[in-house]
Amino acid sequence: MRGGRPEVDGVPLVVDQLEVRYGERTAVRSVSFRVGPGEIFGLLGSNGAGKTSTIKSILGLVPRSGGTIRVFGEDPAVDSVPVRANVGYVPESTLLYDALTPREFLEYVSGVRGLPAERVATRAAAFAKAFRLEEEFDTPIVALSNGTRQKVVVVAALLHEPGLLLFDEPFNHLDPRSVRLLKEVLRGYVEGGHRGVLFSTHTTELAEQVCDRVAIVDAGRVVAEGTLAELRQKVDGGPATLEQIFLRLTDEEEGIREAARSIRTEER
Repeated sequence: MRGGRPEVDGVPLVVDQLEVRYGERTAVRSVSFRVGPGEIFGLLGSNGAGKTSTIKSILGLVPRSGGTIRVFGEDPAVDSVPVRANVGYVPESTLLYDALTPREFLEYVSGVRGLPAERVATRAAAFAKAFRLEEEFDTPIVALSNGTRQKVVVVAALLHEPGLLLFDEPFNHLDPRSVRLLKEVLRGYVEGGHRGVLFSTHTTELAEQVCDRVAIVDAGRVVAEGTLAELRQKVDGGPATLEQIFLRLTDEEEGIREAARSIRTEER
Protein backbone atom coordinates (compact mmCIF):
# COMPACT_ATOMS: atom_id res chain seq x y z
CA MET A 1 0.00 0.00 0.00
CA ARG A 2 1.04 3.58 -0.64
CA GLY A 3 -0.36 6.35 1.54
CA GLY A 4 -2.97 3.92 2.89
CA ARG A 5 -4.27 3.08 -0.58
CA PRO A 6 -4.10 -0.38 -2.13
CA GLU A 7 -1.76 -0.62 -5.09
CA VAL A 8 -3.22 -1.08 -8.57
CA ASP A 9 -1.36 -1.74 -11.79
CA GLY A 10 -2.18 -1.60 -15.47
CA VAL A 11 -4.73 0.25 -17.56
CA PRO A 12 -7.93 0.99 -15.59
CA LEU A 13 -10.33 0.53 -18.51
CA VAL A 14 -10.31 -0.44 -22.18
CA VAL A 15 -13.57 -0.59 -24.14
CA ASP A 16 -13.33 -1.83 -27.73
CA GLN A 17 -16.17 -1.99 -30.27
CA LEU A 18 -18.81 -2.31 -27.55
CA GLU A 19 -22.34 -3.16 -28.67
CA VAL A 20 -25.37 -3.23 -26.38
CA ARG A 21 -28.82 -4.19 -27.67
CA TYR A 22 -32.18 -4.41 -25.95
CA GLY A 23 -34.25 -6.61 -28.22
CA GLU A 24 -34.50 -4.83 -31.56
CA ARG A 25 -33.10 -1.55 -30.20
CA THR A 26 -29.36 -0.90 -30.30
CA ALA A 27 -28.34 1.39 -27.43
CA VAL A 28 -24.55 1.30 -27.93
CA ARG A 29 -22.93 1.00 -31.35
CA SER A 30 -19.25 0.07 -31.77
CA VAL A 31 -18.09 2.30 -28.90
CA SER A 32 -14.36 2.32 -28.18
CA PHE A 33 -12.33 4.34 -25.68
CA ARG A 34 -9.63 3.96 -23.05
CA VAL A 35 -9.26 5.36 -19.53
CA GLY A 36 -5.56 5.57 -18.80
CA PRO A 37 -3.81 5.51 -15.42
CA GLY A 38 -4.19 8.86 -13.67
CA GLU A 39 -6.94 10.03 -16.02
CA ILE A 40 -10.45 11.43 -15.62
CA PHE A 41 -12.40 10.54 -18.74
CA GLY A 42 -15.88 11.81 -19.53
CA LEU A 43 -18.76 10.41 -21.57
CA LEU A 44 -20.67 13.48 -22.73
CA GLY A 45 -24.04 13.05 -24.37
CA SER A 46 -27.72 13.88 -24.32
CA ASN A 47 -30.28 11.78 -22.46
CA GLY A 48 -30.64 8.44 -24.22
CA ALA A 49 -27.26 8.66 -25.97
CA GLY A 50 -26.07 5.33 -24.53
CA LYS A 51 -23.93 6.54 -21.61
CA THR A 52 -25.69 4.57 -18.87
CA SER A 53 -25.82 1.39 -20.95
CA THR A 54 -22.08 1.70 -21.55
CA ILE A 55 -21.32 2.06 -17.84
CA LYS A 56 -23.65 -0.79 -16.83
CA SER A 57 -22.05 -3.09 -19.41
CA ILE A 58 -18.61 -2.30 -17.95
CA LEU A 59 -19.89 -3.53 -14.58
CA GLY A 60 -21.56 -6.54 -16.17
CA LEU A 61 -25.01 -5.33 -15.10
CA VAL A 62 -26.26 -5.53 -18.68
CA PRO A 63 -24.90 -8.08 -21.16
CA ARG A 64 -22.93 -6.76 -24.09
CA SER A 65 -23.92 -7.89 -27.55
CA GLY A 66 -20.45 -7.46 -28.99
CA GLY A 67 -16.99 -6.06 -28.38
CA THR A 68 -14.60 -6.38 -25.45
CA ILE A 69 -14.17 -4.72 -22.05
CA ARG A 70 -11.14 -4.97 -19.79
CA VAL A 71 -10.88 -3.51 -16.27
CA PHE A 72 -7.23 -3.73 -15.27
CA GLY A 73 -6.98 -6.56 -17.77
CA GLU A 74 -10.00 -8.50 -16.45
CA ASP A 75 -13.19 -9.17 -18.40
CA PRO A 76 -16.25 -8.30 -16.23
CA ALA A 77 -18.33 -10.88 -18.09
CA VAL A 78 -15.86 -13.60 -17.03
CA ASP A 79 -14.30 -12.31 -13.80
CA SER A 80 -17.09 -10.21 -12.34
CA VAL A 81 -16.07 -10.60 -8.68
CA PRO A 82 -12.51 -9.20 -8.96
CA VAL A 83 -13.69 -6.52 -11.38
CA ARG A 84 -16.44 -5.27 -9.06
CA ALA A 85 -14.07 -5.44 -6.10
CA ASN A 86 -11.83 -2.93 -7.87
CA VAL A 87 -14.63 -0.58 -9.01
CA GLY A 88 -16.53 2.19 -7.23
CA TYR A 89 -19.93 2.82 -8.82
CA VAL A 90 -22.39 5.69 -8.52
CA PRO A 91 -25.55 4.89 -10.51
CA GLU A 92 -27.70 7.51 -12.20
CA SER A 93 -30.56 6.73 -9.82
CA THR A 94 -29.72 6.64 -6.12
CA LEU A 95 -30.11 3.12 -4.69
CA LEU A 96 -30.05 2.96 -0.88
CA TYR A 97 -31.66 1.02 1.98
CA ASP A 98 -34.07 3.60 3.34
CA ALA A 99 -34.37 2.00 6.78
CA LEU A 100 -30.63 2.31 7.43
CA THR A 101 -28.73 5.41 8.48
CA PRO A 102 -25.75 6.60 6.40
CA ARG A 103 -23.41 5.15 9.04
CA GLU A 104 -25.17 1.78 8.94
CA PHE A 105 -25.27 1.75 5.14
CA LEU A 106 -21.53 2.42 4.87
CA GLU A 107 -20.81 -0.25 7.49
CA TYR A 108 -22.98 -2.69 5.53
CA VAL A 109 -21.24 -1.93 2.21
CA SER A 110 -17.79 -2.20 3.78
CA GLY A 111 -18.77 -5.46 5.50
CA VAL A 112 -19.85 -7.00 2.19
CA ARG A 113 -16.48 -6.00 0.75
CA GLY A 114 -14.61 -7.40 3.76
CA LEU A 115 -12.92 -4.11 4.62
CA PRO A 116 -11.15 -3.56 7.96
CA ALA A 117 -13.64 -1.98 10.36
CA GLU A 118 -11.13 0.46 11.87
CA ARG A 119 -10.01 1.76 8.49
CA VAL A 120 -13.63 2.10 7.35
CA ALA A 121 -14.61 4.05 10.46
CA THR A 122 -11.71 6.46 9.98
CA ARG A 123 -12.44 7.07 6.30
CA ALA A 124 -16.20 7.29 6.80
CA ALA A 125 -15.72 9.92 9.52
CA ALA A 126 -13.37 11.92 7.27
CA PHE A 127 -15.86 11.83 4.37
CA ALA A 128 -18.77 12.71 6.65
CA LYS A 129 -16.91 15.76 7.88
CA ALA A 130 -15.79 16.82 4.39
CA PHE A 131 -19.28 16.47 2.89
CA ARG A 132 -20.99 17.91 5.99
CA LEU A 133 -22.88 14.72 6.66
CA GLU A 134 -22.17 14.58 10.39
CA GLU A 135 -25.57 15.86 11.53
CA GLU A 136 -27.41 13.34 9.30
CA PHE A 137 -25.00 10.44 9.81
CA ASP A 138 -27.36 8.64 12.20
CA THR A 139 -30.64 9.73 10.57
CA PRO A 140 -32.64 7.12 8.60
CA ILE A 141 -31.90 7.53 4.89
CA VAL A 142 -35.62 7.76 4.10
CA ALA A 143 -35.68 11.14 5.87
CA LEU A 144 -32.74 12.61 3.93
CA SER A 145 -32.85 15.03 1.01
CA ASN A 146 -31.88 13.90 -2.49
CA GLY A 147 -28.61 15.83 -2.22
CA THR A 148 -27.67 14.17 1.07
CA ARG A 149 -28.55 10.74 -0.31
CA GLN A 150 -26.32 11.43 -3.31
CA LYS A 151 -23.43 12.28 -0.99
CA VAL A 152 -23.87 8.94 0.79
CA VAL A 153 -23.76 7.05 -2.53
CA VAL A 154 -20.59 8.91 -3.56
CA VAL A 155 -18.91 8.12 -0.23
CA ALA A 156 -19.88 4.45 -0.53
CA ALA A 157 -18.21 4.29 -3.96
CA LEU A 158 -15.00 5.85 -2.63
CA LEU A 159 -14.81 4.03 0.68
CA HIS A 160 -12.87 0.94 -0.48
CA GLU A 161 -10.38 2.98 -2.55
CA PRO A 162 -11.01 1.22 -5.88
CA GLY A 163 -8.75 1.41 -8.88
CA LEU A 164 -11.58 2.55 -11.18
CA LEU A 165 -14.48 4.88 -10.43
CA LEU A 166 -17.59 4.62 -12.63
CA PHE A 167 -19.80 7.64 -11.95
CA ASP A 168 -23.08 8.04 -13.84
CA GLU A 169 -24.19 11.68 -13.50
CA PRO A 170 -22.49 11.92 -10.06
CA PHE A 171 -23.17 15.65 -9.60
CA ASN A 172 -26.96 15.22 -9.69
CA HIS A 173 -28.68 16.89 -6.70
CA LEU A 174 -25.41 18.15 -5.20
CA ASP A 175 -25.16 21.73 -3.93
CA PRO A 176 -22.41 24.02 -5.31
CA ARG A 177 -20.05 23.36 -2.38
CA SER A 178 -20.37 19.59 -2.75
CA VAL A 179 -19.89 19.83 -6.52
CA ARG A 180 -16.63 21.71 -5.99
CA LEU A 181 -15.53 19.27 -3.30
CA LEU A 182 -16.23 16.25 -5.50
CA LYS A 183 -14.21 17.83 -8.30
CA GLU A 184 -11.28 18.20 -5.91
CA VAL A 185 -11.72 14.64 -4.62
CA LEU A 186 -11.70 13.19 -8.14
CA ARG A 187 -8.59 15.12 -9.12
CA GLY A 188 -6.81 14.00 -5.98
CA TYR A 189 -7.93 10.44 -6.53
CA VAL A 190 -5.97 10.04 -9.77
CA GLU A 191 -2.92 12.05 -8.69
CA GLY A 192 -0.85 8.94 -8.02
CA GLY A 193 -1.02 8.00 -11.71
CA HIS A 194 -2.54 4.55 -11.20
CA ARG A 195 -6.29 4.98 -10.78
CA GLY A 196 -8.84 6.06 -13.36
CA VAL A 197 -12.22 7.77 -13.36
CA LEU A 198 -14.99 7.43 -15.94
CA PHE A 199 -18.02 9.60 -15.46
CA SER A 200 -20.97 10.37 -17.65
CA THR A 201 -22.69 13.72 -17.87
CA HIS A 202 -24.95 15.76 -20.12
CA THR A 203 -23.50 18.98 -18.66
CA THR A 204 -20.80 20.36 -20.94
CA GLU A 205 -19.46 22.81 -18.34
CA LEU A 206 -18.75 20.00 -15.86
CA ALA A 207 -17.06 17.86 -18.49
CA GLU A 208 -14.90 20.80 -19.56
CA GLN A 209 -13.90 21.60 -15.97
CA VAL A 210 -13.23 18.07 -14.73
CA CYS A 211 -12.11 15.81 -17.58
CA ASP A 212 -8.70 15.25 -19.09
CA ARG A 213 -10.37 13.79 -22.17
CA VAL A 214 -13.96 13.49 -23.34
CA ALA A 215 -15.87 11.18 -25.68
CA ILE A 216 -18.90 12.85 -27.24
CA VAL A 217 -21.65 10.24 -27.57
CA ASP A 218 -24.64 10.63 -29.87
CA ALA A 219 -27.26 7.97 -30.69
CA GLY A 220 -25.07 5.23 -29.19
CA ARG A 221 -21.91 6.19 -31.10
CA VAL A 222 -18.74 8.06 -30.20
CA VAL A 223 -18.66 10.93 -32.69
CA ALA A 224 -15.45 12.48 -31.34
CA GLU A 225 -12.91 11.91 -28.58
CA GLY A 226 -9.97 13.83 -27.18
CA THR A 227 -8.79 16.73 -25.07
CA LEU A 228 -10.56 20.07 -25.42
CA ALA A 229 -7.77 21.26 -27.72
CA GLU A 230 -8.11 18.16 -29.90
CA LEU A 231 -11.89 18.51 -30.06
CA ARG A 232 -11.54 22.15 -31.10
CA GLN A 233 -9.44 21.01 -34.05
CA LYS A 234 -12.33 18.81 -35.17
CA VAL A 235 -14.54 21.87 -35.62
CA ASP A 236 -12.81 25.10 -36.60
CA GLY A 237 -9.75 25.16 -34.35
CA GLY A 238 -10.90 28.37 -32.68
CA PRO A 239 -11.59 29.06 -28.99
CA ALA A 240 -14.87 27.13 -28.94
CA THR A 241 -16.35 25.96 -25.66
CA LEU A 242 -17.15 22.29 -25.17
CA GLU A 243 -20.85 23.18 -25.43
CA GLN A 244 -20.30 24.72 -28.87
CA ILE A 245 -18.19 21.76 -29.96
CA PHE A 246 -20.81 19.29 -28.73
CA LEU A 247 -23.66 21.02 -30.54
CA ARG A 248 -21.71 21.26 -33.79
CA LEU A 249 -20.54 17.64 -33.77
CA THR A 250 -24.03 16.34 -32.97
CA ASP A 251 -25.62 18.61 -35.60
CA GLU A 252 -27.81 20.28 -32.99
CA GLU A 253 -26.64 23.88 -33.27
CA GLU A 254 -28.82 24.98 -36.17
CA GLY A 255 -31.76 22.95 -34.88
CA ILE A 256 -31.63 24.84 -31.58
CA ARG A 257 -31.61 28.18 -33.39
CA GLU A 258 -34.64 27.08 -35.42
CA ALA A 259 -36.48 25.92 -32.29
CA ALA A 260 -35.76 29.21 -30.52
CA ARG A 261 -36.95 31.19 -33.57
CA SER A 262 -40.18 29.19 -33.71
CA ILE A 263 -40.90 29.94 -30.05
CA ARG A 264 -40.27 33.64 -30.54
CA THR A 265 -42.58 33.59 -33.55
CA GLU A 266 -45.38 31.96 -31.53
CA GLU A 267 -44.98 34.54 -28.76
CA ARG A 268 -45.59 37.49 -31.08
